[in-house]
Amino acid sequence: MTYIVTDNCIKCKYMDCVEVCPVDCFYEGENMLVIHPDECIDCGVCEPECPAEAIKPDTEGGLDKWLEINSKYASAWPNITEKRDAPADAKEWDGVEGKFEKHFSEAPGEGD
Repeated sequence: MTYIVTDNCIKCKYMDCVEVCPVDCFYEGENMLVIHPDECIDCGVCEPECPAEAIKPDTEGGLDKWLEINSKYASAWPNITEKRDAPADAKEWDGVEGKFEKHFSEAPGEGD
């Protein structure tokens, strides 16, 4: 099992999870984070830290697409280990439906 980041992170990109991860398995895209499934040790400390509740265990049904997305972009985006401020409009995007189709960006973030 591993934890994965789902679509509610898009345009919210809170980084509370990054700060608590003991193995630094978060990777940063332009407008969301992902977890490298092969690096995640399944400790679960990140899940309750996410204000947007975007982190889920991959054992939940219907998340195969997100496991694939996390794996793909964790290999392409830079590692992030230090918390930075969320976007100013993050609260406005929390819970908005259809963010992946309309707002997902393949562009990498800054990383550390």
